[in-house]
Amino acid sequence: METRREERINRLMQALRQSDKIHLKDAATLLGVSEMTIRRDLTAEASPLVLLGGYVVLEPRGSAVSHYLLSDQKTRHVVEKRAAARLAATLVDPHQTLFFDCGTTTPFIIEALDDALPFTGVCYSLNTFLALQEKPHCRVILCGGEFCASNGIFRPLNFQDTLSNLCPDIAFFSAAGVHPHHGATCFNLDELPVKHWALRMAQRRVLVVDNSKFGNVKAACMGPLNQFDTIISDATPEDDIIVFARQQGIALRW
Repeated sequence: METRREERINRLMQALRQSDKIHLKDAATLLGVSEMTIRRDLTAEASPLVLLGGYVVLEPRGSAVSHYLLSDQKTRHVVEKRAAARLAATLVDPHQTLFFDCGTTTPFIIEALDDALPFTGVCYSLNTFLALQEKPHCRVILCGGEFCASNGIFRPLNFQDTLSNLCPDIAFFSAAGVHPHHGATCFNLDELPVKHWALRMAQRRVLVVDNSKFGNVKAACMGPLNQFDTIISDATPEDDIIVFARQQGIALRW
């Protein structure tokens, strides 16, 4: 027989099918119990749910990369991301095919593009797809596959389906870390196959990051910085990045 605790946890899991997280206060309101009751529910025994930063989320199962929540990142460094994105958008010409990486910076590039601009947008994440479909003269190509809820991407099951047929004019990349020795890195290993494809196939490779990413190193390696033609940010990079870029012939813009 299902206990009241099990019933509450099951209701929270059903709610998490619609969102990647629920604030503790909202969870208490949903269930009609106190926040302390929910805290006890999640800590009394092994639970498929945990509290993370004041939010109820699915148990990350010990994987560090699972702690990345797309909705959390959307609210961080927004002004800086928009500034870098506006600069990146100036690189685009009409009728180009553009690849947009996942993450929370690239949708701002799409936002900054003129609504009258005709272009083809290639993406593999839900948030970039939603941004692209708002552009009236954009032909949108969403690369399908298995949906990964934590970072909102579609992981391709077969690269022959779509990606092998495309050579983007420009690929816009995001990263969680930019380091002269460790290169560009991100949180999630499951993003790497598409990122690596775009690095191979794009005619121009542009890394767009806010200044908080410089000097950081995350678990998943996109590749060395010399794979990128251009690095764009909202502020002056650290000196070691500037020196490395000059040595490698990478254009820096901020």
